[in-house]
Amino acid sequence: MKIDAHVHVFTTDMPLIDNPRHAPKYSFTHEQLIATLDDNGIDRAVIAAASPWGDYNDYTLAALRAHPRRLRGTVILKPTVERYALEAMARDGVCGVRLPFIGLPKLPDIATFEYRAFFRRLADLGWHVHPHVDGDDLRKILPTLEASGVKIVVDHLGRPDPKTGIASDGFKALLRSIDKGRTWVKVSAGYRLGPQAVTYARELLRAAGPDRLVWASDCPFVGHENQFAYKSTMDWLAECVPDPAARAKVFGETAFKLYFDAAA
Repeated sequence: MKIDAHVHVFTTDMPLIDNPRHAPKYSFTHEQLIATLDDNGIDRAVIAAASPWGDYNDYTLAALRAHPRRLRGTVILKPTVERYALEAMARDGVCGVRLPFIGLPKLPDIATFEYRAFFRRLADLGWHVHPHVDGDDLRKILPTLEASGVKIVVDHLGRPDPKTGIASDGFKALLRSIDKGRTWVKVSAGYRLGPQAVTYARELLRAAGPDRLVWASDCPFVGHENQFAYKSTMDWLAECVPDPAARAKVFGETAFKLYFDAAA
């Protein structure tokens, strides 16, 4: 089994937030996603909520309803969301919430009552929090997330500071968080991080093992469209994780337990 743990779907008529980081001029529909998965031998995928559309989660929910066996998803939500709404989304296949904090002039205060109650509801439902932050900001938010009891899934290898790499404070905080038992990392988007990405991935594999790592393509490569073939992301994982047994876990087994196995 192969599971892509980080993809995006969207259409050109979806409302964008003010001053989005990206503003794609094309659609990547859930039908196109499924066709891409089929063409590359991928069994399932997890839709990651993308910051340009804020909490407009309607199309993601429609995609999950259309492909209940093959897709799971994360959404972007205000922390005041009621549990009733979360339970309804869970029935559609939502399993986590993305925190779209990257690029903000100041991180939100996630120690407020609103956020603490929000994380408690997510933990009670067995969901995960998916922080979307610059690498150095991980050390600022991980302690609060860890204390909340919620599962944590960090994307794009933790986005280490390119100057200090695996020696950066953010990356060290990520490794400490993994040791505490409720944190996973996506081996994804190496193309966004440069040639050091292989080093990051191998250090995560050494320190965390394949049971805490999931592979993802980052398809359709927003901001880098038409620069990569989907299969190249699979080849890149093989470079990062040369051992076949470990690679099988990162390619799918770990992601199945995290996203698709309700008992996990």
